[in-house]
Amino acid sequence: MRRLPLLFAFSALLLAQNQTKPPQTLRGVLLEQLHTTHDQEDWFVPINIAVKGLTADQAKWTPGKNDHSIGQLVNHLAFWNERALQRFKGEKAAPYNGNNDETFNSFDARSWTETTARLDRVMKAWEQAVENADEATLTKNASLVAHIGTHNAYHVGQILYIRKLQGSWDPANGVK
Repeated sequence: MRRLPLLFAFSALLLAQNQTKPPQTLRGVLLEQLHTTHDQEDWFVPINIAVKGLTADQAKWTPGKNDHSIGQLVNHLAFWNERALQRFKGEKAAPYNGNNDETFNSFDARSWTETTARLDRVMKAWEQAVENADEATLTKNASLVAHIGTHNAYHVGQILYIRKLQGSWDPANGVK
């Protein structure tokens, strides 16, 4: 009789796991990585929620003299996601002088709305490209897509931390 509660708990755990099945294909895993850093809440807050409701003034605020602003981080993400997507598609990338600082520092608060829209567009383009890619392209570029997801998650974490520091983060949006 003592085992009955344990059996029920174990059954509930198995049932819960079966309701949220992980993707079963490479395409599914890569799409999941892209969406969870873009527009689907999962283990962490995606970029669309992380920047939602921010004003241009909040986006240009920095916690310290040599720190990046949220706007700079979003600009950096848009730049690298665009460049990697061009590589994924086999397109020639735009010229780049190799100075990563410029990917942050070219942000202008007057273009905040366009900067967030640019990142949203490139993330949607990534999702569409992975959805439509043939298996050989997916296999060849799986590591690239995985790195994009990791890079995005890293900087989204920074954005949330900055929002917490400036007092503009609502913990009801996913991170207490």
